[in-house]
Amino acid sequence: MAVVTGLGVATPPTVRQEALWDGYFRAHFGDRGLARRIFAGSGVRTRHATVDPVTEDIAHWSTARRMARFAEEAPPLATAALTAALADAGRVPSDLGLLAVVSCTGYGTPGLDVALADTLGLPADTQRLLIGHMGCYAAIPGLGAVSDFAAARGLPAALVCVELTTLHLQPPDEDPEQMVAHALFSDAAAAVVVEPDAPGWEVLDIAGHTETDARDLMTWRITDHGFRMGLSTRVPDVLAGVVRPVVEKMLARNGVDLAEVDGWAVHPGGPRILDVVAAELALGPDALAPSRKVLAEHGNCSSATVLLVLRELAARPGDLVVTMAFGPGLTLYTALLRRSR
Repeated sequence: MAVVTGLGVATPPTVRQEALWDGYFRAHFGDRGLARRIFAGSGVRTRHATVDPVTEDIAHWSTARRMARFAEEAPPLATAALTAALADAGRVPSDLGLLAVVSCTGYGTPGLDVALADTLGLPADTQRLLIGHMGCYAAIPGLGAVSDFAAARGLPAALVCVELTTLHLQPPDEDPEQMVAHALFSDAAAAVVVEPDAPGWEVLDIAGHTETDARDLMTWRITDHGFRMGLSTRVPDVLAGVVRPVVEKMLARNGVDLAEVDGWAVHPGGPRILDVVAAELALGPDALAPSRKVLAEHGNCSSATVLLVLRELAARPGDLVVTMAFGPGLTLYTALLRRSR
């Protein structure tokens, strides 16, 4: 059985949502009432910014310049998160048989995985896997990949999610989808160490579901000015129709009922998505408190976010946890974890 034995997080400086609005986005969106309401209703109080637009406006930077900045900023953040996860697991870099790196916000070859291998002094025979452009749900299939490796090879593996969404500030326009994206997204790195047969969070199962007919409702397009988010208001409605069947199917094949789940690590894509998940699964009023806390304190950090929520749950009682995240496709991924002593 593959087990999550260590978890680490690293974030760039914290910025207040109100300061971002007053200092930059009010003017960026022409002080439009809709943008003001979206920022106020985002559920976000603070975020983390590799690039703070109040002091550094990159809205008109080329994609090449943004990728150069990613290559500069991402490795130290990823190194800090992975180092913390290894320490939490009581491991050192040379113990790893596989390093998997997830990002949808920056690319280059040799990539972040090679930079990490060099910085941490990983042995030359350490295997590497780079998972790119899957979006907010990518941590869960990434967890599946490192768990399969740990279980099959009997060696520790690590997953690192690094997302620098602030590098993709778009030129000003009147698109409500851009208002939502700029009100929610944030930067962070999060890492987990997975080992065979050890105390921690056993990875019991992973399930995925993609609604290809809804593929245009959430997009992440590469443009001349960075990556541009497309986010339809219909996304929560589509998710409402699939959340319960997908979760119940995964639980059923593990002999578990919904009522037996002790904790929910749900990716906080936004307040409405959390409301939909709570309603469809008939969850109690406090079930998604960890997700709402992460949204308020960190914003939406794309693939790293669900690991931030799992960190919140680690300090709470209960042994059976469901993690869940959503992204382009339109895709839902979920995992069943059990705490082992």
